[in-house]
Amino acid sequence: MRNPRARRYILRLRPDGSARVTVPRAGLITEAKRFADRNASWLEKQLQRRATQPASNAPWVAGTQILFRGEHVLLEVSPAGKTSHVRFSAETLSLADATGDLRPAIERHLRRLAVCELPARVFELAAFHQFSVKRVIVRNQRSRWGSCSRRGTISLNWRLVQAPLFVRDYILLHELVHLRQMNHSHGFWREVARLCPDFAHAERWLKQHAPLLR
Repeated sequence: MRNPRARRYILRLRPDGSARVTVPRAGLITEAKRFADRNASWLEKQLQRRATQPASNAPWVAGTQILFRGEHVLLEVSPAGKTSHVRFSAETLSLADATGDLRPAIERHLRRLAVCELPARVFELAAFHQFSVKRVIVRNQRSRWGSCSRRGTISLNWRLVQAPLFVRDYILLHELVHLRQMNHSHGFWREVARLCPDFAHAERWLKQHAPLLR
């Protein structure tokens, strides 16, 4: 994939197991192929590591622990007449059938929370730090936690409601800084560090929990 903003060749393993090479503006496809070949051992290690991780689409049932606001919380199911109540942390869902996989219903609930909470928090942080945001949308991204367009639109992954609050705020601030610097230059990271001094801790959490995006 050619990216005019890229400064070097970048190799990534996609969620479906395929590899993708980002090619800089002046890069060559032939060199991209050679770059991928030189890093074949890295790809193999990543595939082996992924194979040892638990599948992220395993069913959620009563007693399953899920990640919510950075904490592992238990799914509790209690029948109530024709419906059942599913509880985790302070959240409660009423379902007609709670005997099967609870994941789809709970993920819909988490996404609704994200739609309510994330844009509001972005605008709160933007006002405090004097950023001008045109639009905030919540999406079901599979390879990133957030992004910022040149038109001033910030896109956020609904799964941020599963992250600790300090991690959530780091991603929001990260994307806000992109409104002024559409790169990852030293200047960009200096501004991120000024607004979020604990960003390295947040980055470590995101790397450790990358399977959430799969």
